[in-house]
Amino acid sequence: MDLTDLTIEELSRGYVDSGDAYECIFCKELFDAEEVFKIDDRFFTAKKAIQRHIENEHISVFEALLQLNKKDTGLSDIQTELLKLFATGAPDKEIVNSTTANSISTIRQHRFKLKEKEKQAKVFLAIMQALETTKVYEPIHKGATQVDERYAIIVDEKEKVLATYFKNGLDGSIESFPSKEKRKIILLQYIVTKFEQGRKYNEKEINEILKPIYSDYVSLRRYLIEYGFLDRSDDCTTYWVKEV
Repeated sequence: MDLTDLTIEELSRGYVDSGDAYECIFCKELFDAEEVFKIDDRFFTAKKAIQRHIENEHISVFEALLQLNKKDTGLSDIQTELLKLFATGAPDKEIVNSTTANSISTIRQHRFKLKEKEKQAKVFLAIMQALETTKVYEPIHKGATQVDERYAIIVDEKEKVLATYFKNGLDGSIESFPSKEKRKIILLQYIVTKFEQGRKYNEKEINEILKPIYSDYVSLRRYLIEYGFLDRSDDCTTYWVKEV
C-alpha cells in the first residue's frame, strides 16, 4: 500500500475499506469485513475492531501519522515534537519546559508556521484537484448501463490497474478479479478488446477466449454482459460486442 495513493479521508481514519476487508495503513493488518472479532471478552464488527486496533497498537491516528517518515509528513523534528505537545492542550509556558525550543516566542513562531503550512496545503490540494479536470479520460462505451464516477478513468490510472492484475503482461492471466467498481470496469474494458467488433460468437467461443484470462470465466462472461460490454440473443446462443 502506497500512502501517496490514499485519500485524505483514508489517512485521517487510519485504514482502508476495500469492501471485503479493512486494512490498517500503518501495519497492514487486515480485518475481514464478514468476521466478528473478540477483543477483551467483547465482540466487535470488523470496522469497530480496526478502530480498536489503531487505539491499542498505534495509540491514535494522530500519533501514528506523526511517526511516519519525514518524506511522508514533510515535518521537521521540532515540528513533530511541538505538534505532540500542542495536542495535550498545554499552554506555551508549560510547553517551553518540555521541548528543545528555547523560548515562548519560538514556540509561537512555530505555531504560526504550522498554521501557514495548513493553509498552503489546502490551496495545493485544490490546485491538484483542479488539475484533474485537465486530464484525458478514457472514452465510455455506449453500452454502459449507468454512467457515474466509476467511469472517470484516466490513462495513467488504467495502466496502473492493468499492471497490478496482469502481473505477467496483458497477454497473460489474472489471479483475482477486483471488487472495487472502477477497477472492475478497467479490466472489463480491456478484456472486451479480445473480441472482434461486428462478429457473432456462440457461448463456447466466448468461453475459449475468457478461460486463459481468468479461471472463473463464467463470472467474467456475466460481468461483460451486466456492464454492457457484450450483448446476447434472447435464447443466449449468440453473443456480440456492443457498439463502442
